[in-house]
Amino acid sequence: MSIRVERDKETGVAVVTLDRPEKHNAVTLDMARELGAVWRGFRYEDEVRAIVVTGAGDRAFCTGIDREDAGRIPQPSSPYTIDDPLLTLGPKANDLWKPVIAAVEGMACGGAFYLLGEAEFVIAGENAAFFDPHTTYGMVSAFETIHMARKMPYGEVARMALMGTAERVSARRAYETGLVSELTGPGGALDAARAAAAVIASHPTEAVQGTVRALWSVDEAARAQALAHASHLVTLGNQPPERQAELFTRRRGGYRLR
Repeated sequence: MSIRVERDKETGVAVVTLDRPEKHNAVTLDMARELGAVWRGFRYEDEVRAIVVTGAGDRAFCTGIDREDAGRIPQPSSPYTIDDPLLTLGPKANDLWKPVIAAVEGMACGGAFYLLGEAEFVIAGENAAFFDPHTTYGMVSAFETIHMARKMPYGEVARMALMGTAERVSARRAYETGLVSELTGPGGALDAARAAAAVIASHPTEAVQGTVRALWSVDEAARAQALAHASHLVTLGNQPPERQAELFTRRRGGYRLR
């Protein structure tokens, strides 16, 4: 499979790697199911006390769902529901309250925000870049923007979502606006995330998990309400699949790095 898990019994840190670098670590349906099972399994592994999630290679952390697989998901006709395999991609969606740190190198876009949004904090190499292509391709950015609203100021989230592929947020800008908590040299994000996770894992796990839960309780009600509306916005606002495909094939060649 394309999810790799390494466990360090000495430090109590597990590293979860999206291992599909030749496809920019795009998530297939099988990968989404496997990753959900990994998060749920960690709930029973007392020796794992902190987790790092990352992507293989230096070109991308994750570029969302694989477009070929996305086309294989039948959707109900009702505007009140949607079948989205990425809804349970993150640790919190799988009832895991052990701390998760995201280590980002290269591109992080679209569905990657399901993971970044449910991480406690993000460490990125200077080569990282963040963007949201949905509007460019005639799709509503709902779940992604809701996740990012916990991490970034409103104006930054809105600009990233509305500009689509025309603009990418540099690692430096992401650090300045709070999405990224630590900036490293290219290739250094994983080591820095491992070191931070090892410190956290050395503390009593009950206190750590209680702290994570307390932090999430601050805006959990508002987030849950926003997510409840997201499926309606997606089904009502998305262009038909054939129009999305047309826009995708006409993608712009350039973008501005900010």
